[in-house]
Amino acid sequence: MEAEEKKVMVAIDESECSHYALEWALQNLHDSIAKSKLYIFTVQPLADLNYLYASTLGSAHPELVRSVQETQKRVASALLEKAKTLCANQGIVAETVSEAGNPKDAICEAVNKFKIKLLILGSHGRGALKRAFQGSVSNYCVQNAKCPVLVVRRHE
Repeated sequence: MEAEEKKVMVAIDESECSHYALEWALQNLHDSIAKSKLYIFTVQPLADLNYLYASTLGSAHPELVRSVQETQKRVASALLEKAKTLCANQGIVAETVSEAGNPKDAICEAVNKFKIKLLILGSHGRGALKRAFQGSVSNYCVQNAKCPVLVVRRHE
């Protein structure tokens, strides 16, 4: 019986903590990651579009919405290219994936879709009050992802 391919996914956003999590994983888990298939995953949140509709009383111009979506795609593409280059500098080939949606749900769905064996996330280091109001993507993924989750916290 053939062994199933090990797949690791690092979920990133524009934050410094997710960049740190990727760097940490590449340095500290290099041998394991090098022997696995690595996915770098980012989510283009839909909240900005909801804001556009609300701020224009539900009559956002299609051109404005399209412009925001194109900007989000460019940001995501640049973010993924930067991450892919960081991986390549460590001798690791990464596949990049970008989805649109709620980050919590999109990450967990991608774990299932790609049959990920380890999910790596950065921690924003929010306090309990901010987590209660804003939610925590990493906490949600720890509770709901169908694989082990490594949350990398940056210590100052």
